[in-house]
Amino acid sequence: MSVPAEQRQSLFIAGTDTGVGKTWVAVHLLRALGKEGLLTAAMKPVAAGAEPTPGGLRNDDALALMAEARVRVPYELVNPCCFPDPTSPHLAARNSGNYVNLVAIKSAFARIKADSDLIIVEGAGGWLAPVADPVERGSAGATMQDVAVALGLPVLLVVGLRLGCLSHALLTAAAIRASGLPLAGWVANPIDPAFPDQAAYLQSLQLRLPAPRWMIPEVVAG
Repeated sequence: MSVPAEQRQSLFIAGTDTGVGKTWVAVHLLRALGKEGLLTAAMKPVAAGAEPTPGGLRNDDALALMAEARVRVPYELVNPCCFPDPTSPHLAARNSGNYVNLVAIKSAFARIKADSDLIIVEGAGGWLAPVADPVERGSAGATMQDVAVALGLPVLLVVGLRLGCLSHALLTAAAIRASGLPLAGWVANPIDPAFPDQAAYLQSLQLRLPAPRWMIPEVVAG
């Protein structure tokens, strides 16, 4: 199956929530684009939930992306902000005595971009998941949106088809557009096969989301 021209670009993969299948979508995109002969690379800029190894902390999602990318990149560039605790990124960073470094993320992206045709970047959690504590009173602190804006990429939204996803999807799409980034498209991921209203929810999303639905083979729950 040939990948449509509009999908042959660097993208930021966002989700309506955690556990909606962002990694699955990113992996299958990388696989399909790689089969087209493109020099694909991947990033997971922020990861909360990692295991210690002799080479340092390693996150399963980042490793899965690396396995499908055609351009081999050091782990530290793929996942420059990696924290051990599987919780909200701002808490994981705080618990480890570290922080999400947007400058380091942008630098890693630039280094990867120099050797690749495109980069698939996967976010962590939902679009507005906090990644840093407020730096001053009255400030909300940085979110995953700030990571995406720093990279300046079009966004592909992953919607997990389940009860509650309609509001989550529409709110997230509105936030993406308000950020100034283009919403390139969205993917419907059937994460709950037993959900009886999948077809009706899918139709509702197609009527309301201000971007085309992307069809990606073999996308399943994850």
